[in-house]
Amino acid sequence: MKKTALRVGLAALFAAWLPVAVQAAPLKEVRLDYAFYSPESLVIKHNGWLEKDFAPSGTEVRWVLSRGSNNSLEFLNSGASNFALTSSISAFVSRANGQPVKAVYSYLWYVPSAILVQADSPYRTLHDLRGKQIAATKGTDPYFFLLRALAAEKLEPGDVKIVHLQHPEGRTALEQGRVDGWAGLDPHMAGAQLAGARFIYENPAFGLGAFLNTQERFLSEQPQAVATVVTAYERARRWIVANPQEAAQLIAGETQLPVEVIRLQLGRYDFSKPLPGQRHLEAIKPVIPLLVADGVLRRNADSEAALASLIDARIAKQVVEASDEPR
Repeated sequence: MKKTALRVGLAALFAAWLPVAVQAAPLKEVRLDYAFYSPESLVIKHNGWLEKDFAPSGTEVRWVLSRGSNNSLEFLNSGASNFALTSSISAFVSRANGQPVKAVYSYLWYVPSAILVQADSPYRTLHDLRGKQIAATKGTDPYFFLLRALAAEKLEPGDVKIVHLQHPEGRTALEQGRVDGWAGLDPHMAGAQLAGARFIYENPAFGLGAFLNTQERFLSEQPQAVATVVTAYERARRWIVANPQEAAQLIAGETQLPVEVIRLQLGRYDFSKPLPGQRHLEAIKPVIPLLVADGVLRRNADSEAALASLIDARIAKQVVEASDEPR
């Protein structure tokens, strides 16, 4: 019954796209990224769900590893992938700066970062890092978290020296003493924490959504492909919630990280908000003035229009509602 309801609901939805979709060429290949910060992507890839789902149409599935939201959006905007796993802020920035990014699903809700120092560091507060080097990956949630943290502590970005490194390299730089602090991202942050790194700044009020994105044209021309991918993400989300221990073991195997690191990572994630919506948008709004001040947004960027048009949750709504129906 659940699968029948899903097919019926999606069929009605696709009818709205039909005038555009019928003009699209058959999809020979679908390209997706996977990331250590997206547990669902690792579950889907490991189980080969999309390869099975796309097999009847003859569509091949190709995966590419993303190390951060900036990396993921580079793949999407260059055409190297059809889907991108990003923070909600990164997706918003990309759209505000002129890229036709559309968020179609929220694979988790989380507090994206914390500011870490070495175990034996003399620094105890963010103010202690004034004039010091802090590693962060520009264009990702930890970087935006750092901007918010500085503002909350009445500091300016120029009060510290931000060193732009990808997330794994940021952890390495901290542990080698090449930087004084690091705006971390899980699972690398969990690994550093279990190795002895200390949090000197946390803020649960900085919670945000993380998005599965595609481009407007792909969504318009290939709604069935988008629905297939969203359905796999919803299946993975539910499996992780129902099987936390098995999920930790699977993800540990995929990332080659200790299972204790993955358990700590998953324990910080909220998987209960898969439909991107107003709550996700409201969480972005406080960051926009900081993005403008830091020059992350183009001078002529229309932030209001970008925020209002960022999400298209129609397919996700059908998928989630059909999955909620009793068998």
